Amino acid sequence: MSANAPRYCRCGNRLAWNHPSALCGYCERRTVDHRAEPPTVSPAFWDTSALRDALAAQHIGRVARAYRQHSEFAACYGRNGVSQELLGTWLGLTQAQVSRIENGPPVRNLDTLAHWARILQIPAHLLWFKLPPGRSINESKGKPQPASAVPLPAGKPRRLPAADGLVHDPDAVAMRAFRTADLQAGGGHLYASVVRYLQADMAPRLFGTDAGASNPALFTAAAALTEMAGWMAHDAGRDASAKRHFGRALALVQVGGDHQLTAHILGSMSHLASYLGAPDEAIALARQGQAALHAGPANPALEARMLALEARGVAGKDPADPTECARLLLRAERALEDTPAASASSWVSHFDEGSLASETTRCLRQLGDLEQARQQAERIISLRPSHRTRSRAFGQLALASVLIAQREPDQAVGIAADVLNATQSLGSYLVISQLIQLQRQLEPYSGNAVVAEFLNCLQDAVRDRLAFYQLTAEGQHPHEA
Repeated sequence: MSANAPRYCRCGNRLAWNHPSALCGYCERRTVDHRAEPPTVSPAFWDTSALRDALAAQHIGRVARAYRQHSEFAACYGRNGVSQELLGTWLGLTQAQVSRIENGPPVRNLDTLAHWARILQIPAHLLWFKLPPGRSINESKGKPQPASAVPLPAGKPRRLPAADGLVHDPDAVAMRAFRTADLQAGGGHLYASVVRYLQADMAPRLFGTDAGASNPALFTAAAALTEMAGWMAHDAGRDASAKRHFGRALALVQVGGDHQLTAHILGSMSHLASYLGAPDEAIALARQGQAALHAGPANPALEARMLALEARGVAGKDPADPTECARLLLRAERALEDTPAASASSWVSHFDEGSLASETTRCLRQLGDLEQARQQAERIISLRPSHRTRSRAFGQLALASVLIAQREPDQAVGIAADVLNATQSLGSYLVISQLIQLQRQLEPYSGNAVVAEFLNCLQDAVRDRLAFYQLTAEGQHPHEA
C-alpha cells in the first residue's frame, strides 16, 4: 500500500496520517470516554419493556440493571452490555454495592436517586421523584459546582421565599450557599468566611440598632449561622472554637424561639461531646434536644437524629449497654420512616438514611460489632454519591478501619487510596485526623508490600495537608481558637 493511500479502521472510519494508535481516533476516543462516563443515549433508548417495567416499579436498582443490559450497548460493551463494575465506576461505587442496590429493597434517599438519575441521564418526565431544586438531568454529568463558583449574597438585602414557603432575608440565601460549598470544599476552607459574615454582616444588625431586639427571626438566623460556624470550626480541627459557637448559637435561638433549631443545636453539642469523649454529657444533651423538639412542631427526621446521638453516647460509656443502644437506634430508624414534618424549620440541616447509617456505624464500632459495622459503613457509601465528598470519605474511612480490624489490610488500602484521590482539595481536618488513625492501624502490616507502598503515599499526603493547615491557621495549632 502506498504511504499516501488512505487507511481505514475496521469500524469504517478513515484513519489520520501517521496515527500513533493501532485504532482510529474515533475508536480510541470511545474506548477512553465509555470507560470514564456513560454514553449519551437517545430518547428512544428508554422505550423498552424492561426499562418501562423498572421505572414503573420505582426501583432505581432495577432501572440500572435494565439500563446496563440494553441491546444498544452490545456493540460497544460486549454481548452482556455494561458490567456492574463499570457502572460502579461511573457512580463511584464498588461492584458489590451496585449488585446490592440492584437486587435489594428500593432506595428511598433522594440525594442518591437524583445522583443516579443524573449519571444515567434518565429523562425527568420518567422519574417517580422530583429532582432537588437547581439540579437538572443535563447538568454536566452530575458534577458538583466548584466551591469558588457558589454565589454568596451581595448588595442590598432582598427578601426571598424559603423552601418552607416562608419569606426570609438574605441570611437564608447565605446559609444555603455556605452549606452547599461546605459539602464540596470542607469547613477548613470556609470557616473564616462564615465567621466574617457573622461579624461584619449580622452583628451590626443584631446589636447596632434597636431593630434586632424587636426581630426574633434575625436571632434565629444568627443562631443557625453561628451553629454552622461551629461545625466548620470542628471540621477545621478547632474544637474549642466549635464549642463556643454552639453555646452562642443556643443562647441566640432562645430569643428566636425556633424549637426545631434549638433541638438541632443541642444535637450538634451532643455530637461534639461524644467526639471529645464525654458520653454522659452527650446523652444529656441529646435528651435535652428531644425535650425541646417535643415543645414545638413534630419533625421525625430530627427526632431520629436525637435518638441516634443518644445511642452514640450510650455506646461510648464504659461499660456500654448494647441493648439500650440497639433500642435507641431502632427507634431512630422508625422515626425516620414516619411521615416527613409538615412544617420543618428551614434552618435545620437534613438528616437521612445515610446520616443514620453513619451514627450506627460509630455505635457498632465502639461496641466491637465489626461485621455489622462493616455492613453499615458499606451502606453509607451506597447512599452517599461521589459529589458528597466529605460524607462519602467518612463512610469509606470507617469501612477501611473495620477491614483492618478484620485483618483485611489489602482491601482497606484500596478504599483508603480512593479517599486520598477524592479529598485532595477538601479542607477537612477531621478527614486528615482519620487518615492519621488509619496510618497507625496499618503500621503493624507494614511487612505487606502493598501496605508498605501505600503507607509511604499516605505519609506524604498527611504531611502536605497538615502543612496547609499550619499556613491557613497562621502558625497556630489547628485545635487552638
